[in-house]
Amino acid sequence: MAEPVIIINAPLLPPPLKHQTILATFAALPQGYSALLINDHDPKPLLYQLDAEQPGAFSVEYEESGPSRFAIRLTRN
Repeated sequence: MAEPVIIINAPLLPPPLKHQTILATFAALPQGYSALLINDHDPKPLLYQLDAEQPGAFSVEYEESGPSRFAIRLTRN
């Protein structure tokens, strides 16, 4: 599997812009490319929102799953 083209380190983003920035980054991801989302908690609500707005557009693979660090690879289908 190819390396992600974008790495998003969510804890470094300003809280008021965090979800907006992450969702905009995923929306711009070309088909077949991946982004790696790094977070300090499981971003399930964000993943649910992404799937609700773009059903089936991404495959999700947890590369790390806590307890203090989560790394999730999202690939545009």
